[in-house]
Amino acid sequence: MIPIMSALSFLRSFRGWLRSFRGWNTAIVIGVGWAAWLTAAEKNHKNWPDYGGGADSSHYVELNQITKANVSKLDVAWVYPSGDNHAYLFNPVVVDNVMYVLAKNNSLVALDAATGKEIWIHENLPGLTSRGIAYWESKDRKDRRLIFAMNDYLQEIDARTGKSILTFGKNGLVDLREGLGRDAKSIGRIQTDTPGRVFEDLILMGSTPGEAYLAPPGDIRAYNIVSGKLVWTFHTIPRPGEYGYETWPKDAWKYVGGANTWGEISVDTERGIAYFPTGSPTYDYYGADRIGTNLFGNSLVALDARTGKRLWHFQLVHHDLWDYDTTAAPQLLTVMQEGKRVDVVAQSSKQGFLYVFDRVTGKPLWPIEERPVAKSLMPGEQAWPTQPFPTKPPPFARQSASAADVNPYILSAEERAAWKARIDKMRNEGLYTPPGTSETISMPGARGGSNWGSGAANPNKGLMYLNTQDWPTIYKLGLEDPLGKRSTGRGGRALYAARCQACHGVNGLRAGAGPPPLAGVGKRLSLEAFRAPVRNGKGKMPAFRDLSDEEMGQLYEFLNRFAAPAGAAVAKAGPRGPVVGSGGAPGGLVARPAGDAGRYTPLGGPDYPAGSDTPRVRYYTDWGLYPNQPYILGPPWSQVVAYDLNTGTIKWRVPLGQDAAAAAQGAKDTGAFMAEHHGMIVTSTGLIFIAASDGKLRALDEDTGKVLWTAKLPAGAEGIPSMYEAGGRQYLVVSASSNVTPGGGHPAHAHIKPDLRTDLPKGYVVFALPK
Repeated sequence: MIPIMSALSFLRSFRGWLRSFRGWNTAIVIGVGWAAWLTAAEKNHKNWPDYGGGADSSHYVELNQITKANVSKLDVAWVYPSGDNHAYLFNPVVVDNVMYVLAKNNSLVALDAATGKEIWIHENLPGLTSRGIAYWESKDRKDRRLIFAMNDYLQEIDARTGKSILTFGKNGLVDLREGLGRDAKSIGRIQTDTPGRVFEDLILMGSTPGEAYLAPPGDIRAYNIVSGKLVWTFHTIPRPGEYGYETWPKDAWKYVGGANTWGEISVDTERGIAYFPTGSPTYDYYGADRIGTNLFGNSLVALDARTGKRLWHFQLVHHDLWDYDTTAAPQLLTVMQEGKRVDVVAQSSKQGFLYVFDRVTGKPLWPIEERPVAKSLMPGEQAWPTQPFPTKPPPFARQSASAADVNPYILSAEERAAWKARIDKMRNEGLYTPPGTSETISMPGARGGSNWGSGAANPNKGLMYLNTQDWPTIYKLGLEDPLGKRSTGRGGRALYAARCQACHGVNGLRAGAGPPPLAGVGKRLSLEAFRAPVRNGKGKMPAFRDLSDEEMGQLYEFLNRFAAPAGAAVAKAGPRGPVVGSGGAPGGLVARPAGDAGRYTPLGGPDYPAGSDTPRVRYYTDWGLYPNQPYILGPPWSQVVAYDLNTGTIKWRVPLGQDAAAAAQGAKDTGAFMAEHHGMIVTSTGLIFIAASDGKLRALDEDTGKVLWTAKLPAGAEGIPSMYEAGGRQYLVVSASSNVTPGGGHPAHAHIKPDLRTDLPKGYVVFALPK
């Protein structure tokens, strides 16, 4: 019997031969049967060979050992300790009984997928794409590669040996800062924490250029996996003569940034169509320098995966002013419409809408209406007068907030009254109320709705599942860059108060919502590992490139005076293990020169290009204000929502988890806070597995949402779990290494201890049925 992967390699070659003889009737007749077999084989969901489970991002597996009847018997099979105090959001990849994880101070580790025994370790990879890696193999399977970005370089490691592949790019490196039409030295960061998507011999890449004015553009690019050569580029901010150029000011392509795919990419491998969800242009909250609808920002873009040619697009938000990035993976399903099977792509959003399109033509499955929305009151700003509203299916999240919604739990009576009065004064004209110099409120918010990792599907049944959270955003614009304040004193304390405290809390002790605590950072990161994200930015945090090495050291020393907050997960370092490499390709960890970037505030950016007709005034929102109060409105704070896309209806919705602080006050079915990064798995036996930020892993009934099984974890779990088969046994693995913070991080509830499993180390916890 031919092994399945060998058969796939042969059939891929055969399909390519068939393409070269499409004019021959015989070849076409033969090809129909073989191509159909190949398509079915490529959609084989029996393992987890790539981020999100595979190219379609469905998180769907066809394994039948674990069922509704026996799921209650699941137990821990083995645990691989992470060996440090990092919170890993890494989605394990499993190929040929080998599991690849990130652990041990950002080392890439290959494990025996049945036992957890270490095979090799490539250590010291700080800044490696934190959500996962991509996997590729040649047709003969002799060449197998793990693909990732680190320090804004694209790199590869041999999947069998763990050693860097130095024939890739220039001595193992491809500089992602090059080829963007901007001075590469001026670019602080460009890589995203989400891995690219493999298609044939290409790695399709998005980017995270940052949130500042005049950030780099969010070009979508494809590189040859073997050589590292750039194969094609799609400009998400069109240049003269390109489609969509007229939706911007004439010189915008020279200075506007963003409109990038920092989330997840899905590929229809049969048709060779790649689907890219894009985010907001920069600056996110004030767009006087980018008047127009701003294609291809906040869009779902379908491209020919081989050439980068645009096939169709749909813009979900015109001229975004709310940071409503489209980040969740487009879900590829087949549904029944008027008695016919239709292949669709469904795109969820931060604003709580689900948009469904014919996968090939881009035609909406149900009408999407342009409806009038509120006008901007900001000088120079022109909010777009209409926004697209799907008529079907219904929204999956709350899309309004008022004083009546203020939380009956968590808050004190005084806080509750103050929030009601404050919200009553806010401008609040619906989902698309533009930010202004007085406060506005948005729900489900810039960190709410659906985010990366949150979607899954049973693709053949036309069923889609979403993890969603309601997390209100409060906006207020001003003329001062809130992250560019100069310290009024000397030393690390003054620097921290001026630059970091608004988001990370007093003395780095924010233990709840928003950015991670920084207190005691030296126990987790070396000075060099600390310096890299501060200087280059990471996630929502912008780059502080104007800070000198001396100031970096002062910050680091100041934060190390404090202990980590209560409830922070702690791990003990284990033995070093079978290390085969360190640091990736030579030169990949060398700090980049700041160029002129050090002269600008973190969000301010450089001057506009000479001759451009743009407003010179720049407004900013207070980053310390907008993302960090998930608890001000009442429950449910997170839910799992099931859609039947055959009918365009919600099948069921259930809370995801339970907040301990609210439960202590008598609340039930609240959902847990901070659920934006919790992926799920859907099985062919009718189960949905998902972890929540309350430190528990659950199995739900796909038909009803009923909880069938719950397991305590040693720490909170974020990211996407994986499911696979090894040695004839079905396994489920989840990364449990994050903090659990009851009350959404409200300081009055910091004393509540999370309900965790204390007899297990934090790390990768693997479950299976008893032998």
